[in-house]
Amino acid sequence: MEEFDFESRIVSPTEIMGENDSDNPLRPRSLQDYIGQEKAKQNLAVFIEAAKQRHECLDHVLLYGPPGLGKTTLSGIIANEMNVNLRITSGPAIEKPGDLAAILTNLNEGDVLFIDEIHRISRAVEEILYPAMEDFAIDIVTGKGQMAASYHLPLPHFTLVGATTRAGQLTAPLRDRFGVSLRLELYTPEELARIIRRSANILHIAIEPDGALEIASRSRGTPRIANRMLKRVRDFAQVLSDGVITLSTAQTALERLEVDELGLDANDRRMLTALVKFYRGGPVGLETLAAAIGEEAVTIEDVIEPYLMQIGFLNRTPRGRCITRAACLHLGLEINDTSDGQIRFTE
Repeated sequence: MEEFDFESRIVSPTEIMGENDSDNPLRPRSLQDYIGQEKAKQNLAVFIEAAKQRHECLDHVLLYGPPGLGKTTLSGIIANEMNVNLRITSGPAIEKPGDLAAILTNLNEGDVLFIDEIHRISRAVEEILYPAMEDFAIDIVTGKGQMAASYHLPLPHFTLVGATTRAGQLTAPLRDRFGVSLRLELYTPEELARIIRRSANILHIAIEPDGALEIASRSRGTPRIANRMLKRVRDFAQVLSDGVITLSTAQTALERLEVDELGLDANDRRMLTALVKFYRGGPVGLETLAAAIGEEAVTIEDVIEPYLMQIGFLNRTPRGRCITRAACLHLGLEINDTSDGQIRFTE
């Protein structure tokens, strides 16, 4: 059975090696250059300016929302706007309390510490984080039994920026210690088109407005996907249209990459088609569906389903997954209207 590498899909919002580099030239360095997320950006500008006027650190910031929307970029902007250093780590990388203690004791006054996937830090590490966030101090116990000794280490004042795609998995005590909580929303095609034109200018890619909007409309509302598509469409433009990304070039390139008008790729359509072909549109259990298309259930749940549910193509019910009428129409399937609201396919 054919296997797909879901993590390297062009429409996957998860990062690919090299995309998260701190020196990535496509990352904006200031709030003025940051496109989209207007509400979050305007509030953050006020908080930063107020902290600078008081000569204090910015309060701890929690950024949450789907992957690929700019949480890491915003952490770098916060550090740049506050004129301090940025230290980057991730929840899975902090395995022991000692790892976190080493990071915290090496911070300078006012530094920004960015912890990606903060919902994945262990409970033992989280306990160390509480006093560090509230009192800017940590208590370290060395030795065992009668030889045990406790040390109270003061820390420089710092700003913790936590990023998560699953805010619901944060414990209440940790979530409550963030003074600023910002949700990042999916981008509109117009906002993504502006991001694509900015990236094209940085990468010295000639692109027409219609071409930028065509790429944006298929990017699932995610800048990371938009920039990834831009680089791949550039390759087609270089060979097919003298290096200029036009509307027709973008359409041709994305069709050959099997990304349709709504940003669905072959893997998305494969799952939807399996729902119709084998189970008459559902409902069908997750494990059964995973076996039918030869993928792990967790891959379907974390990689394929979220976007299909966002655009109303898939429903989760107590009995299993169901395809929707909108998905059937998009796939070009003939359906019959019924009084009970159930989908009936034309034989």
